[in-house]
Parts: sequence; structure tokens; C-alpha cells
Amino acid sequence: MNILFIEDDAIETMKFKRTLAKLNVKHKITEAKNGEEALEVLGSGDQLPDIILLDLNMPRMSGIEFLKILKADEHYKYLPTIMLTTSQNRADLLECYRIGIAGYILKPLKYEEYEEKLIKVVHYWEVSELVKA
Repeated sequence: MNILFIEDDAIETMKFKRTLAKLNVKHKITEAKNGEEALEVLGSGDQLPDIILLDLNMPRMSGIEFLKILKADEHYKYLPTIMLTTSQNRADLLECYRIGIAGYILKPLKYEEYEEKLIKVVHYWEVSELVKA
């Protein structure tokens, strides 16, 4: 699976890579540090991601701002986008689902719980029929 991972925190990126390394499947991970960088990646002409994992709180362009642009675009709107966040703000949750996310995952503080959640998310999308943009 091709995964676009949008996260500004280097420690979170390291945790994600370490978690995926434990799986016996090779996934291609493309990283972006914010929404602007992610839009550049999407517009680069490279193969589109199968899924997007997106942080909510980022500099320059928030996850919600990125999501609005993504879902308004005919070419990108069907890309499954999963929010990975520490925000338990119900307004954020509702706004993300209103715009069209595929999931809203709270990042736990303990690494073991983080790993468990992320492995479930990846396994789910490995068996899902994905729409290629």
C-alpha cells in the first residue's frame, strides 16, 4: 500500500515508521510535514497514495484546512483520509467527519497502545477495496 503520512512531529513520524516496520508487509511511505507539503506531493505526478494518514494540528496549514482542499478536488476526494490526533475536541471530530474523513484516531500516550491502534488501521485498509484516483 502507498501511504501518505502527514505529520509535523519527528517523534510521531519515528513511532509510525517503527510500528509499520513490525508488519511483515512492505508499504511505501511518503512523508509530508504539513498540508502545503502534502499538496505538493499529491500534485507531483507520482503515484497517488492508497490512504492518507493526517495530523490535525500542524503549522502553515491545519489538517482540517488540508482536508477541505483535498475533498473539494475531483481527483483526490476519494482518497481515504484518516485523522491521527491528540485532539478530543468534539467540534474537530464533527467537522472532520462532515468534510469526509474515513476515520478519526486518537493517538494514545503509551507506545504499545499507539502501535496496537495503528496496526489495526493498516490491516483494515490492506483488506479494503480502494478506489484508485
